[in-house]
Amino acid sequence: MPSPGTTALVILLPAAEPVLAAARRVDASLVRPGLPAHVTALYPFLPDASLTGPVLAEVRSLAAGIAPVDVRLAELVVAPGFVALAAPELQAVADAVCGRWPEVLPYGGRFGPRPAAHLTVAMGGSAETLERVAVEVRLLLPIEARAEALQLVALTERGWEPRLEAPFGG
Repeated sequence: MPSPGTTALVILLPAAEPVLAAARRVDASLVRPGLPAHVTALYPFLPDASLTGPVLAEVRSLAAGIAPVDVRLAELVVAPGFVALAAPELQAVADAVCGRWPEVLPYGGRFGPRPAAHLTVAMGGSAETLERVAVEVRLLLPIEARAEALQLVALTERGWEPRLEAPFGG
């Protein structure tokens, strides 16, 4: 469980909010509170206390060099304790972010140096509950979305809060 001061760079996909709503209807505890539908580019990112002007400028600069990306969420991934939507169109964005901060291992290295870009729908729960989530989500697919910015979020005592929105500009 992350602690306050943990940050992440994410790519918001508001068009995918209905899949999170579907998962909440099955079991709200499976959906991370405070974070809208997103694909993680880099988690954890740098500690909140180290997010100085130069770091924020680097995030803005990186995002400015990336063109907006059309995304088609159609592939459901169901694994023990996990339901997600594959987001291969956003892999290059995640790779660019991770390449800019190679000293920060995505997910602390738990999933290797290049985890697949995905939108987490549900985490935890029994296999039966996750299958119910999967059934509900499949009814909503495919989802067409457009990724237009990186967002820097930080975990606080009040939950996840945005720190910076950096529009794609390429």
